Amino acid sequence: MNTSSAPPQVTVVRHMAFEDLGVFADVFRTRGLIPSTIDAGVDDLAPLEEADLAVVLGGPIGVYETDRYPFLKQELSLLEKRLAAGRPTLGICLGAQLIVRALGGRVYPGGSKEIGWGSVRLTEAGKHSCLAAIETQPVLHWHGDTFDCPTGAQLLAGTELYPNQAFSYGSNVLALQFHAEADSRRIEQWLIGHTSELTTADIDVPTLREASQVHGEGLRAAGRKLLSDWLDQIEW
Repeated sequence: MNTSSAPPQVTVVRHMAFEDLGVFADVFRTRGLIPSTIDAGVDDLAPLEEADLAVVLGGPIGVYETDRYPFLKQELSLLEKRLAAGRPTLGICLGAQLIVRALGGRVYPGGSKEIGWGSVRLTEAGKHSCLAAIETQPVLHWHGDTFDCPTGAQLLAGTELYPNQAFSYGSNVLALQFHAEADSRRIEQWLIGHTSELTTADIDVPTLREASQVHGEGLRAAGRKLLSDWLDQIEW
């Protein structure tokens, strides 16, 4: 933990260039925090272990694909150590699934893709958490894997297709399967970068683009509040 007067060190692990902090970056800037981004599979992941705050972002690979993507083994090992130490950690999509695996939970392919805009159902715990900011706000779903909630975690949200969508683990760990950080003003990068997945899943791109414009402004506000409320309650 950061015990000095210096601003907390924020390390972001990115798996795809366009799946970045999105609207969450605004919150860090407002708080005078300058996140340092490391690219998985390219950069040294060692800073992940001891950063004051770590944000592990999304990507189209599976947690279980360690033979194809060996860097996942190191990423999981570092996450295991920082979670055991109670260091503040936020995981989004793949990042959430990595947290599940690091906590000993199971991650596996789901029955179908969940891609598009839709609301999540908050549990009672979720309604009293930072996720209250998105209770009525559709978020961007973009996943085909799912997970079992780890032992000791508190389920916060789900959908009909995938009941386990978000959980907390103590006060310092938050995992979000969905994308509350997505910036709809840059949705075209997602549509281009994931074109093969969209085609395979038979997703209508113009419809997804239009929905992004309809719901994007609301998510920019709600997503920023979600992160801000979480940052207010973590224990540095």
